[in-house]
Amino acid sequence: MRRPIVLAAVVFATAACLQPTRLVDPSLFAPGAAVGVDAPDPSHAGTFTVRRLFYGSGTDKRRPEYRDSVTLRTGVVNGSPFIRGADAKLLKARWAYWGFDAKRMPVNGRVWYPEGAGPFPLVLIVHGNHDMRKFSDPGYAYLGELLASRGYILASVDENFLNGNLRNENDARGWMLLQHLVAWRRFNADSASPFFGKVDLSRIALMGHSRGGEAVAVAASFNTLSRYPDDARVTFDFHFDIRSLVAIAPVDGQYRPADQGTPLTDINYLVLHGAHDSDVSTFMGQRQFQRVRFTQPGPWRKSAVYIYRANHGQFNTTWGSSDVGPERGLFLNKANLLSGDEQRQVSKVFISAFLDLTLRAREAYAPLFHDARLGGAWLPRTIYLTRYEDPSTQRLATFEEDVDVTTGTLPGVRMAGQGLSAWRELGLTMRSRGNGPYENHVVRAGWLAPKKDAPAARYEVRWTDSVAAQMGLGARSAIVFEAEGESDKPKALAVADTAPGQGAMPRPPMFPWLPSWLRPAGKGAAGDSAKSEGSAKGDSASKAKSQAKGKGKGKAAADSVIALDFHIELEMSDGVRASVALSELSPLPPPLTIRLYKWARSEKAYGGAARDYDQVLTRYAIPLAPLARTTPGFDPAKVRVVRFIFDRSPVGTVLLDGIGVEQVSTPRVPTP
Repeated sequence: MRRPIVLAAVVFATAACLQPTRLVDPSLFAPGAAVGVDAPDPSHAGTFTVRRLFYGSGTDKRRPEYRDSVTLRTGVVNGSPFIRGADAKLLKARWAYWGFDAKRMPVNGRVWYPEGAGPFPLVLIVHGNHDMRKFSDPGYAYLGELLASRGYILASVDENFLNGNLRNENDARGWMLLQHLVAWRRFNADSASPFFGKVDLSRIALMGHSRGGEAVAVAASFNTLSRYPDDARVTFDFHFDIRSLVAIAPVDGQYRPADQGTPLTDINYLVLHGAHDSDVSTFMGQRQFQRVRFTQPGPWRKSAVYIYRANHGQFNTTWGSSDVGPERGLFLNKANLLSGDEQRQVSKVFISAFLDLTLRAREAYAPLFHDARLGGAWLPRTIYLTRYEDPSTQRLATFEEDVDVTTGTLPGVRMAGQGLSAWRELGLTMRSRGNGPYENHVVRAGWLAPKKDAPAARYEVRWTDSVAAQMGLGARSAIVFEAEGESDKPKALAVADTAPGQGAMPRPPMFPWLPSWLRPAGKGAAGDSAKSEGSAKGDSASKAKSQAKGKGKGKAAADSVIALDFHIELEMSDGVRASVALSELSPLPPPLTIRLYKWARSEKAYGGAARDYDQVLTRYAIPLAPLARTTPGFDPAKVRVVRFIFDRSPVGTVLLDGIGVEQVSTPRVPTP
């Protein structure tokens, strides 16, 4: 009996260290089964027959496909100005492995393309950092097959020779993308090329993953410049018609041109990020999203999509689910994750729809980027937070302009509060250790249940007639804002120890390979989560439940999600008012708690996080035309106040940002 007893002791000791998963139940916040987009599923294959080929140097020492199987031969390029300062010994070992050096970088790519006359839009995708011996460029075949069948040429760019232990090389990654576009311009002009006259160089998109996600922004910036910002002796002359960028779980700030964040103007930008990314463990792409500016009217838009339970590596089939490598990957709680197929379904839906929207003017897909929940039947069941902006978006209050909490972004805009338990403006920070800034400021408004006969707490933005005229308020307008629910202890708002799916469910048994009599019940076994959650002493959610009970609204179940709710009231210049509850637009999720590792000790040692949730806003819009139809005397042109009335949840705190006006766009004619 000694051996089973020892084994049982080890198992119980290990189980005692397991931490609860604290997944937020998606039942209130995930998309439903219906589709709110009047368009076909963008993840379905199109009608084109897909062809494949390789292009490259034809001399590659390590990659036989770029040595023996190339259809189109390319030259080499001198990338040495972009990796100066790297360790000389490391570089020597690297170039000995590859058989070339920084002065002779190959232009290699694998291509999926549609059979037909074209011309077809061109899409390049580039991987991020990984073991350079485990080649990353084949990992986007699922996107290549899909997009080629839908009438796009997709090339997956080989930059594996920049992977491994290089640092601060993302400018080199971006510059290499532009060298590939130089090659594609030549392919399109060469009568002997299979792509002769088939590449639509007026419709180009760049996509990148991880460091590649920053590289596409760098490439788009370099594309507009005449000289390299870090060494003006290096000249540029690219000027490609790059219309759209897609960044998948990107880093930000590893390269800073002229010591600034990479600026982007008048370009379409989509960023996707998984909440359970244990490599880029905070939504860094939000910073680049903030820096995309629209300076003139046009078909530009930007969108950010935060995907609960998605990780870093499963966007690439060769990377897999161990974001932090095979050794530390053993400690990751992979049971929390979407499956690889589910995660790639997310990327297929958003990427295919975004390219159709921005390169082919298929406006029917626009609502998906206003609110990801509208793609319900296409997407895996999880929580999606969406941000969106286009040139028609005009902000009354961005909270970036000064330190006066009573003034807005435009002259003539004023803010006021009444009965608030908290009112301040602050900068959002990353969840990673050190709380790096997101370079985005918001207002934080908190409230408690009002005393008897007292009005509910409120926060309002008011503007003048001249501002209204500037904004072009009318029947085509919508009031827009971004919000995030907050709490002093946001983890108390999560459903503890649940598996993904419909509502709260017990976790699968730990150590299923053990006989049942040896399996520990463990924290989070069926029937245990309600008790553990209900005992969270002094947290805001418990206070909210007790106050709700005292108000006769009924006691919430101990393991249910408390979604903050409030009214948004619009007031006209003549005093007519109309209001809508936030929950009628879309429920406001609580902070999406994240546990990356199985054990608390591993979370502390490897997670690198200062808190167990990230600060991510989500977009809301109130179209004015429907209110005009249902509210007597309501005239959209006369709206002068948007007021947040905190009357539907007895206690809470919310972050608000980007309060403004947006115009419903006139549909453009789709491009074939």
